[in-house]
Amino acid sequence: MRRVAILSIAALLMACMFSAVAYADVKLSYRIWDVNQAPAMEAIAREFEEQNPGIRVEVEVIPWAQYWTNLETAATGRNLPDVFWLNASNFELYASNDLLVPIESLLETSYVSKEDYPESLIELYTYSGHLYAMPKDMDTIGLWYNKELFDAAGVAYPDETWTWDDLVEAAVALTDAENRVWGIAAELSHQSGFFNTVYQAGGWIVNEDKTKAGHAEPESLEGLRFWTDLIHAHKASPTMAPMTDTEPISLFESGRAAMFYTGSWNQIRFMNNEYTRDRVDVAVLPKGKQRAVIIHGLGNVIAANTRHPEEAWKFVEFLGSKRAHEIQAQTGTVIPARLDLHQAWVDSNPNFNLQIFLDQLEDAVPYPVSVQARRWQQIQIDCLTPAWAGEQSIEEAAKETARQIDQVLAEERR
Repeated sequence: MRRVAILSIAALLMACMFSAVAYADVKLSYRIWDVNQAPAMEAIAREFEEQNPGIRVEVEVIPWAQYWTNLETAATGRNLPDVFWLNASNFELYASNDLLVPIESLLETSYVSKEDYPESLIELYTYSGHLYAMPKDMDTIGLWYNKELFDAAGVAYPDETWTWDDLVEAAVALTDAENRVWGIAAELSHQSGFFNTVYQAGGWIVNEDKTKAGHAEPESLEGLRFWTDLIHAHKASPTMAPMTDTEPISLFESGRAAMFYTGSWNQIRFMNNEYTRDRVDVAVLPKGKQRAVIIHGLGNVIAANTRHPEEAWKFVEFLGSKRAHEIQAQTGTVIPARLDLHQAWVDSNPNFNLQIFLDQLEDAVPYPVSVQARRWQQIQIDCLTPAWAGEQSIEEAAKETARQIDQVLAEERR
């Protein structure tokens, strides 16, 4: 995306945000990508309209497969929706191109406060010292496990005392290769998988000033090797080929994998699956050298090109309110970002020990990003795949991963 020089326009819009202009049939566009969350977003929009006569909110659902291409086209044409969802992977690209309205100064006189949210989420959506997004939701990662398979093998369920060694021992004991049942599905995943273990090993993905990738550092290598060893050394996970033919999460859902790392967002999926509904539960991630878990969450942002900055802020402010998060929490789909609504989400599904996703907040590490995060995230998958497949050592794969990502990071600074 080319840089769009609209900072002066954004400043002008900011200056008039609190003018005493009456609302007169203003229509705001609000773009999202998840059809499952659309009913909650519609309900929030309708309640906002009731409280703010004269402002209408049109919720636009663009499927994930088209969302980012659609958004980039709109950004190039300076025609972004008034308010829209952003994730961490894309946030810095839009913030660095002056496409978003900073909201930190607006929060100083708002009924919403930064203290309403986990600090790590605020950090995630801060760029060059300015906050640009109102946190919408959050997610962390848990160790999901199949109680039925654990009981059959006589293995104790995972709990907060588990370390990496405990997981490996259990995964080996639970593996029945003859019957194609595995202790764990060691998926090649950054957010749900190796990001967590890299930080647990004391490693890092991208350094603080975002000039260097850390994949080849000794500690980071340890976090990556945790996964490849489960496949090739311990033989407690399917190899890459079966996990390519069948999604790892599907292996877990069909009882062919006893454990699986994935996020809080999949609790709805597991609840709606007849097999997993009463057979699985979730525990905190096993400890490496230290505890760590990746935290992520979506943010609601205001486009700098909006023609209705005051109304757009009022809507984003409402999206950050306790009431809006209450509506969202009732669906159980995602964890509301607000700290005071977390319990409502836990209570939405007593079938699973959802509290563990919140218990890990004190160990949360913000999802690592840079301006071109989407680009180098794909590099990670491409470069690490040969190691997961057993075709290359993890040391060689990590070295090449870091080399290519360093090139991307260097391009960002030009």
